[in-house]
Amino acid sequence: MSDFVNNFWSVYVAAITLIGIFGCLLLLILVARKKVDSAGDNTTGHVWDEDLRELNNPMPKWWMGLFVITVIFGLGYLAAYPGLGAFNGKLDWSQNGAYEREMAKAKADLEPMYAKFVSMPTEEMAKDPQAMAIGERLFMNNCAQCHGSDARGSKSFPNLADGDWLHGGSPEKIKETISNGRIGMMPPMAAAVGTADDVRNVANYVLSLSGSPHDAVKASLGKSKFVACAACHGMDGKGNPALGAPNLSDDIWLHGWGEAAIVNIVNNGKHNEMPAQKEKLTEAQIAVLASYVWGLSHKDGAVQK
Repeated sequence: MSDFVNNFWSVYVAAITLIGIFGCLLLLILVARKKVDSAGDNTTGHVWDEDLRELNNPMPKWWMGLFVITVIFGLGYLAAYPGLGAFNGKLDWSQNGAYEREMAKAKADLEPMYAKFVSMPTEEMAKDPQAMAIGERLFMNNCAQCHGSDARGSKSFPNLADGDWLHGGSPEKIKETISNGRIGMMPPMAAAVGTADDVRNVANYVLSLSGSPHDAVKASLGKSKFVACAACHGMDGKGNPALGAPNLSDDIWLHGWGEAAIVNIVNNGKHNEMPAQKEKLTEAQIAVLASYVWGLSHKDGAVQK
């Protein structure tokens, strides 16, 4: 058991467990030795309601037998399964092992259902009702916690239904993202931009790129300072999918919009992470899930970016 930081606690737990079991067995033996007092009336001497007396008989043999069976079962269980400190048991059973075996069996049982989708192109799979029904369940179980049940995300969690993609929205990129996850990091840029006023000016220039409400004077002053940001976002602010740098000109704000929000990101940077799913989902499941996600941004004339 990895929870034990040293051998003392393992021995301590094992000793307490065995002492408790054998203590019960000893108590059972002592009780079994009691004999009925045939010379007297075999009562405890207590009397209630004038004539009710408590007998002092030994435990019934059937009850004693069940107790012995319970003790034997307990010892057998501890020999076979974990329970005595760090001892793993003769069967080497563990919760993780049982979980992994059950998951492997479930994946094997589901494999025939996914088989017909493995070689199917994403665009074709996105039109298959069965594939999309499966993809929706996969999305609800693995993605909706962050991106929402409607896939429209929320602050700091990307909207997957609008056609705006940090790393590109091709089927291959979506599969890559689901499989390997993504780490998005913008370092604090205040030192590179300049003074606190320069940071505010840059924030207003960024707002101007998307036509959002801004201070035109500050924006004009911030244009030259935007050079520090252009290495990732480009001089035109349209971003770089190869780096996962957002498009700043499309009026889509992942971490909030407005001068204060942009100033905060420039000053403090931002770190986002999407966990990899390749250890959790099979290749076929990832293909179906990717097709479902791709289909979300290709409805009602949505354009891929």
